[in-house]
Amino acid sequence: MGRGRQKAKATKQARDIKYYSPNTDYAALQRELGASNSHPHHDADDLEPDYSEYEDKYADQFDDDEDTRQIG
Repeated sequence: MGRGRQKAKATKQARDIKYYSPNTDYAALQRELGASNSHPHHDADDLEPDYSEYEDKYADQFDDDEDTRQIG
């Protein structure tokens, strides 16, 4: 296949992909999205995990400026 025909074929395929519009079942989509809202693991309490066990217990004993010293 010559370069011209190869380019024309690639252009046709790109155009077919660009303008491809499958039929969408909006009722099935609504059912799927509606079902995800009532999922038992999506409670408001679960949005922010509890990181209190990782809190630095000794952070107030040290000065933060010690970490940013420049070695000269």
